[in-house]
Amino acid sequence: MRVLGLIPPMTQLNTPYPSTAYLTGFMREQGIDAVQHDLALELVLTLFSSKGLSDVRLQALALLEEDRSSSVNQFLDHFDAYQNTIAPTIAFLQGKDPTLSHRIAGRGFLPEGPRFTTLDAFDDAGGGDPLAWAFGALGQQDRARHLATLYLNDLADVVRDAVDSRFEFVRYAESLAGSQATFDLLAQALSASSTLVDKTLYALTISAIDKYQPTVVLLSVPFPGAMYGALRIAQTIKAHAPHIHIGMGGGFVNTELRELTDPRIFDFVDYLTLDAGERPLLALFEYLNGKRSAQRLVRTFLRNAEGRVQFINWAEPDIPFEDVGTPTWDGLPLQSYLSLLDMLNPMHRLWSDGRWNKLTVAHGCYWKKCSFCDVSLDYISRYETASAVTLVDRMERIVAETGQTGFHFVDEAAPPKALKALAQEIIRRKLQVTWWGNIRFEKTFTPDLAELLADSGCIAMSGGLEVASDRLLELMQKGVTVEQVARVTKGFADAGILVHAYLMYGFPTQTVQDTVDALEYVRQLFENGCIQSGFFHRFTCTVHSPVGKDPAAYGVQLVPLPEVSFAKNDVAFIDPTGTDHDSLGLGLKKALYNYMHGVGLEEDVRSWFDLPLMKCPKPRVAKHFIQKALNV
Repeated sequence: MRVLGLIPPMTQLNTPYPSTAYLTGFMREQGIDAVQHDLALELVLTLFSSKGLSDVRLQALALLEEDRSSSVNQFLDHFDAYQNTIAPTIAFLQGKDPTLSHRIAGRGFLPEGPRFTTLDAFDDAGGGDPLAWAFGALGQQDRARHLATLYLNDLADVVRDAVDSRFEFVRYAESLAGSQATFDLLAQALSASSTLVDKTLYALTISAIDKYQPTVVLLSVPFPGAMYGALRIAQTIKAHAPHIHIGMGGGFVNTELRELTDPRIFDFVDYLTLDAGERPLLALFEYLNGKRSAQRLVRTFLRNAEGRVQFINWAEPDIPFEDVGTPTWDGLPLQSYLSLLDMLNPMHRLWSDGRWNKLTVAHGCYWKKCSFCDVSLDYISRYETASAVTLVDRMERIVAETGQTGFHFVDEAAPPKALKALAQEIIRRKLQVTWWGNIRFEKTFTPDLAELLADSGCIAMSGGLEVASDRLLELMQKGVTVEQVARVTKGFADAGILVHAYLMYGFPTQTVQDTVDALEYVRQLFENGCIQSGFFHRFTCTVHSPVGKDPAAYGVQLVPLPEVSFAKNDVAFIDPTGTDHDSLGLGLKKALYNYMHGVGLEEDVRSWFDLPLMKCPKPRVAKHFIQKALNV
């Protein structure tokens, strides 16, 4: 048996999504012949090539002139320049031709489409060099990568407008899958005529199957935006090599398909597995090898002989986190990923800039109380740790394999005790690594611990401040206060560790006053150097969260869902406060964007909202609240 793990479009372009690396490493340690391939990256590199752009041009020329967007017109008018610059620009973003930065940064090399207009507007307004504040005189490599990223985004807009209206670098065809009660939209899309993107993915899939000759293919679907691509891959395999068994799992499946009853998805895949994949896959392989019956599969959906969806869950313990083995990136083109620079903020850029070895300190979350979170699902509820010795052993093996020393710990919330032991073990071994991760801003993270983490190579931490309101933080059982977050984040910042705050608006019973107060807290956190980056997410109620399970406890009423046979996750609710959160969201995001660039910190927070001052309440937060909290 040979198992091929595939990463479908789209996940991310700067580093491999880690699911296949985890499972491939585990399977190899079990003696299973396992390989992996990134079709998401390969699709992008094929489309964004000289030949790929020629194919896109033919599609664009077939459009009526009145149907061409400004991006498409710019592309057609300057096609020769795009075709001549695409290969060297991709090589530059891959780190293969750094001297090209001189020409790109000079802004005479790349054709500049609509994505560049904000830079030109700044210059026209008398601001001079719009990137000088970010990069100065010496930040030429970063300046060039930012310009090259704008160029690539221009081309992605062309593909979306001329080839496939669903195309995105991350959320590709997301609306077809996310929280869709039925399989209808996906079925319609998969039976429609193939776009150029579909045809390209078809050819790449056949090439991968012919190269690896697998008997089993595993498709990892972490997000709704990877489901359409995954099913297109499965559709191709069924047509080209119907003898291959196809399994599917990942975050989207684990979260949204738990109540699946529609059998049509099994026209494309043979098995869907839930939650941690190690145990279900071992059971599946034994079944395929005739060593166990179908009734002894673990957390697996299939279509039975009667044509109905059947969920089989033989009781069998999961593989302990200590024993899941070391991820391997063997087989993935590590030198071909693209280091993009969308956001100029030093902390925010880490998500798209650089190739990071993804690793977890622990399985699940040690807190698992937050009312907005899917605390009832395995990836949160089952908390297991591994020893610091085991974790650093894994890190050393990964560095030896990849030659790269950067790690992103992708835990829901890495536990402080485990991080302390990890840092001490890294320092004891004199292992030189760079790492960042996600935590809860709890008081256990003292300034001394922050210094220790920094000494071990920690450069950044992200964590949830969420609503920045003590009343709402208590309601959501976050277990922190604004004062506490201020002191913890300042300790990290003083240790030289960048801090990103996950923020939230639209939580049940949140009022306009709460929102204005929250933004004032955030402004002061930036002003006092506690956080360097942040992002406001619109609260979404999910069926697996405490709010979704007991809405009355949070003062809201759920809107009844239609009959669900496919994906079930988001659920609308009625909030008696009647706050128009959508109208506030734009102001929050505008303020945060400016704060991250050091702009507007002296402005009245009410000025960011598109509301008359008489309807926008003054913040109730004392003007020096955060400063006083830090001086306690």
